[in-house]
Amino acid sequence: MARIPRHIGIIPDGNRRWAVARGLPKKAGYESGLLPGLEVLRLCTNIGVKEVTTYGFTQDNTKRTKEQRRAFQKACIDGVEMLKLEDACLLVVGDSNSPMFPQELRPYTKRTKFGTGKIKVNFLVNYDWQWDLKPLFAQPKSTPQSGNVNTQIRSSDVSRIDLIIRWGGRRRLSGFMPVQSVYSDIYIVDDYWPDFKPEHFFAALDWYDKQDITLGG
Repeated sequence: MARIPRHIGIIPDGNRRWAVARGLPKKAGYESGLLPGLEVLRLCTNIGVKEVTTYGFTQDNTKRTKEQRRAFQKACIDGVEMLKLEDACLLVVGDSNSPMFPQELRPYTKRTKFGTGKIKVNFLVNYDWQWDLKPLFAQPKSTPQSGNVNTQIRSSDVSRIDLIIRWGGRRRLSGFMPVQSVYSDIYIVDDYWPDFKPEHFFAALDWYDKQDITLGG
């Protein structure tokens, strides 16, 4: 590959559909998404990606049943515990003042280094795009320097995303980082997230390598 994206966004969709297709309760799909997440992180680290952003859950997801909600909250906590053993710099982005936010993840709302901190990881937990952008409408407007993310948004420490990979077949962003994804290329994997294969990842990179990246120029 001639061009490696600096920053990759991951939308790990299809967990519940995966569980239902196997005759399992919907909540079973969330825990099954942990090992794929770890594998993607390691692949990104090995090829030289500098930053990864992935969905944990959104504020809209909290409308689901209490059983499902507890399952994906626990999966987010377990995922961070797994990440602690990797060489990563973690930032959890989301409304930590809400009772829906796992209290165990509060310390990571400030970027935290694990090991050598080789790759930045942004984990969207109880995230909502309107929550993210709300400060823009409450403060005087400022013009960020070219190439930088507006410092007024709550996710200002997250850089512009080059490539977004979405599993589960849906063709939508679902509120994923609206500022950072403004020029992202989007690759869709039809397989559900728990059915992750490395081939999905490398096919996305091969596709990205063939895109004409102009950033509007």
